[in-house]
Amino acid sequence: MKKKGIVRLVYSIFLVTLLSFAVHFLKEDDKPKVFVVLKRLDVEYWRAFESGAQKAFDDFDIDGKVIAPEAVYPIINQPNLLKSVLKQNPDALIISPAHPSVTIPVLKQYKKRNIPILFVNRDAEWKDKTAYIGIDHSLLGKKAGELLGSTLQPGDQVAVIYGNLRDQAELDRIKGAREVLGNARIKIVTEQLGEDRFENPVPVMERILQDYPNIKGVFATSDRIALDTLKVIEEKELKIPVIGTEGSRKMVKAIESGVVSATIGQNPYDVGYLSVEQAQKAIKGEYVEKRIDIGVDIVTKDNGKERLDFLNQILHSRVERLNNFMREF
Repeated sequence: MKKKGIVRLVYSIFLVTLLSFAVHFLKEDDKPKVFVVLKRLDVEYWRAFESGAQKAFDDFDIDGKVIAPEAVYPIINQPNLLKSVLKQNPDALIISPAHPSVTIPVLKQYKKRNIPILFVNRDAEWKDKTAYIGIDHSLLGKKAGELLGSTLQPGDQVAVIYGNLRDQAELDRIKGAREVLGNARIKIVTEQLGEDRFENPVPVMERILQDYPNIKGVFATSDRIALDTLKVIEEKELKIPVIGTEGSRKMVKAIESGVVSATIGQNPYDVGYLSVEQAQKAIKGEYVEKRIDIGVDIVTKDNGKERLDFLNQILHSRVERLNNFMREF
């Protein structure tokens, strides 16, 4: 009798354990599944975005995943990644489209399955998108032009260093800066490509200084380009203001050290969080605004430390989360 009692007890424990696992997996299956497909995850901007999205996954009890192409050439790799995600039957897709001509044909397959599609950071003309969450890139360019112009005089010469011109956001930023600087009678004497095909900075500032020695300022359409430009300026012991567009930690540190006086700051963490929040609303059939403009900040020495502390906090939390995941794995 004792042996049978022990067997029954073990069998009961096994059933309870099995039932608890089944309940756990059923609960997981009940969670909405949201995929976030980005251009890359090896730069600070997108890591901050990922942190915001992960926080929203936790807050809204969402089964979420943030992914990007392994190779940093998203125009080719993003469509294949999207096809792979579609096979996993997501309830919503959040995407920063690499290029509409290659991305939208795949997104049409999502639309056929009534999967909400939210664009972030980079918008595109497509009537079937659910929403766009991000910034107005033309306005960013205007703000950058105003900030640069505030340090100069009419007649001064400036340079614009830009990234991939297949990216509409780049074109909009340049257009906005041109308009404001032109109105201030500040002359853009050169516009130069400062990225390679993998969207990594390439050195151009030294050549610009050789060709245009009277340059008084630079607008760079990304912080990575801005920092590469500042490096050359510092090496030559020059005092030329450089305006970036993201407010990354290195740019904020440059402000704190007095190398630059101010820059434009974006808020990728907020974009990541809000995009997941809006995706959840779309899944539930609730109203979602077609366009949510996050806006940009002017980062100066007065507010730089607060921004730097926040970025350090969220990026450190991201590293801890990844380390915990690896330990569990």
